[in-house]
Amino acid sequence: MGKNNSSNTEIFERMPVARAVRTMAVPTIISQLIVLIYNMADTFYVGRTNDPYMVAGASLILPIFNITASLAGLAGSGGGALISRLLGRKQPEEAGKVYSFCVYLSVALSALFSLSVLTFMRPLMIQIGAGEDTYRYASSYAFFVIVCGAVPTVLSNTLSMLIRSVGESKKAGFGITMGGLINIALDPLFMFVLLPDGMEIVGAGAATFLSNCIACAYFIVVLFRMRRDTVLRLNVPLVLPTRRSIAEVFGVGLPSAIATLLFDLDYIVIDRLMSGYNDIALAAVGIVLKVERLPLNVGIGICQGMMPIIAYNYSAKNYKRMNETKRYSMKLGLVCAAVSVALYEIFAGPIMHIFIGDAQTVALGTVFLRIRILATPLMFLSFFHVYLFNGFGKGGYALFLGVMRWAVLNIPMLFILNRLIGINGIVWSQAAADVLTVALSFAVYRGYEKRMKLN
Repeated sequence: MGKNNSSNTEIFERMPVARAVRTMAVPTIISQLIVLIYNMADTFYVGRTNDPYMVAGASLILPIFNITASLAGLAGSGGGALISRLLGRKQPEEAGKVYSFCVYLSVALSALFSLSVLTFMRPLMIQIGAGEDTYRYASSYAFFVIVCGAVPTVLSNTLSMLIRSVGESKKAGFGITMGGLINIALDPLFMFVLLPDGMEIVGAGAATFLSNCIACAYFIVVLFRMRRDTVLRLNVPLVLPTRRSIAEVFGVGLPSAIATLLFDLDYIVIDRLMSGYNDIALAAVGIVLKVERLPLNVGIGICQGMMPIIAYNYSAKNYKRMNETKRYSMKLGLVCAAVSVALYEIFAGPIMHIFIGDAQTVALGTVFLRIRILATPLMFLSFFHVYLFNGFGKGGYALFLGVMRWAVLNIPMLFILNRLIGINGIVWSQAAADVLTVALSFAVYRGYEKRMKLN
């Protein structure tokens, strides 16, 4: 496969663990942060209108837009983890077939999602909490970022994960970063120069759509150039992998997608409960839910960078290197989470003021943010264990932890605490539920580790 592949084997097998994790994780963290920043950029620029209804309309679409991440996770996370394991087993031909299957799968799923949102736009917007003042903003934004943008968004994220699975984290991270930076640059141009007043949210959506198209084009070019050096070569027509491989893709990808959907459902429930108070509360929590993702995305970037190394060494039965990777990644994630909590507690007010000038929204959002950020270390540990099991190819364990976290603990906690202590109960629910989730995650992993003799 050429020298490019041998360099990636160095990352998986021989490079010092701390350096290998940083090599894989840093580009991923940067791309995760840029994606978050460009999502927040829409909120920032829309917030410059000082129209809480427009901010609320954009915020309502976040959980629906995030379904694209679950679709990308199904094909990209499921396929990427399997490709790394197949390379660890020295089965490159099968890894190439898995790559092709995942590319076609991501295109088909995203096209179906786009068509579904277009068909059911009005009932969907009403169901997620859009009222008379927010519907037109929410639907306009959804048309561009989901109806038009689902295919390039899902495909670019899937390709990024598949490229990372063979050790090319820098190329994967650069594409996502580039798309995000282009989006940030195009936002003010579309919103305040090219389109008239009152159309800012349309401009934000159009900028996001165009930037994702450019990122997708970049990945296609990169993969064309890599085709002789890696297993990532598209089969036209599609040559299917073995049934076992397809089952393994869905065995990890489907739980990953379900967990992401449950994560989004949690956001939808938060929006619905907040909309029962007032649109100011909805606008405030919409900003908070985006801002709190910055440290969370750092943690996810560490997990995504870690996972190919874990998967490769698990399949190669190099448990010593696998455990060293696990321990280093956990320590790194917890340090980042602790620093983030301290900074957000200190600067919560100024952070909220960046996104909107309305004093009432800023005051309410400051309280929300200081509460929600306390859950960051717990959220990292929850995701960390899910990524470990995904790397092992044990999607059933990952699904169990995801369902327990969101469907059994987190979402019911939202309703319980909202009823008991009102609006602040909604924002305390994350920390309360994740204390239980983390305890469960450690217990499940310890049991698996002991049974499989991974020490």
